[in-house]
Amino acid sequence: MNSNTALIRKGSADVSSSKRLPWVGLLALAMAGFICILTESLPAGLLPQIAQDLGVTEALAGQLVTLYAVGSLLAAIPLTTATRGWRRRPLLLLCIIGFLVFNTITALSSVYVLTLIARFFAGVSAGVLWGMTAGYARRMVPDSLKGRAMAVAMVGTPLALALGVPLGTFFGTYTGWRLIFGAVSLLTAVLIGWVLWKVPDYAGEPAGDQLPFHKVFLSPGVRTILFVVLAWVLAHNILYTYIAPYLALVLISITGFALASAALGIGINQPAIIILGVTAWGLTFGGAATLLQTAIAQAGGRSADIAQSMLVTAWNVAIGGGGIIGGLLLELLGAGFLPGSLIILLLPSLLAVWLAKKHGFPS
Repeated sequence: MNSNTALIRKGSADVSSSKRLPWVGLLALAMAGFICILTESLPAGLLPQIAQDLGVTEALAGQLVTLYAVGSLLAAIPLTTATRGWRRRPLLLLCIIGFLVFNTITALSSVYVLTLIARFFAGVSAGVLWGMTAGYARRMVPDSLKGRAMAVAMVGTPLALALGVPLGTFFGTYTGWRLIFGAVSLLTAVLIGWVLWKVPDYAGEPAGDQLPFHKVFLSPGVRTILFVVLAWVLAHNILYTYIAPYLALVLISITGFALASAALGIGINQPAIIILGVTAWGLTFGGAATLLQTAIAQAGGRSADIAQSMLVTAWNVAIGGGGIIGGLLLELLGAGFLPGSLIILLLPSLLAVWLAKKHGFPS
């Protein structure tokens, strides 16, 4: 009787422990994502300072975002495929060390071309990291917790967009953009110790279980998700990469209107519209990475890492396209034209999600 009771208690404890999220390990993955997004996006908010410091135009400074995207684009699929059999933690650490090295070079470099090269290889690190993060989080928990684990591991993305990038931009304006990149390097050094301390290691995918690339691409729902990534993220980055010059234009207009309104005794309420618009933008896009990565991980099944690498590729095509197309629009038509161009991309994306109820974005 006592032995049976002990077995029942042990079984209950095992079930209970299996339902607990490994928070510390998952948050280390979230921190990796946070650093990845900071590294990617910080130049967007500091374009005027970077351009002046490096002696280039803001459009050329915007290519720091583009080169990062190109690095991720070129690395994601081939390197994720080539490293499918590698043990997971050494590969994760290699990616994080890449951020440490190349962000440090970015912080110290005064040569535009060298900075671009550093940004390219930081993007390579990001391409591999994003290709493995979702699968890594899913392996840390039982099936019933995979969705929650991914949500925790991906929380670094909306936090970076909502807090990290704005704070980095704010402090970078007063302390210099180089100091901000240096701070990201210090944060990365802390993360290396964190991963060694609390993130478990796993074996790579056995060669016999590796589904061919084209079969993953043809899996139901995968192509629809990739189209949504392209349209949504391209629209976001056309405006996001060049948000600094766009807001400078708007704020000049608001200042002029404020002076006129003060003279007439009317007051001013336009800044509230901008604040609400930016807040809504952040709320709707902040969770995009988690939603899209969850969708493609489910569609990719046991080949989730390869499916994720396709998402990373599409994402970075969109980021690179946003830097290039946004730069052209900025130079040819001016910053005021940027927001209106987004509707052309967002309407087809919305329709694709609506039609993909069975595969891709099921209810």
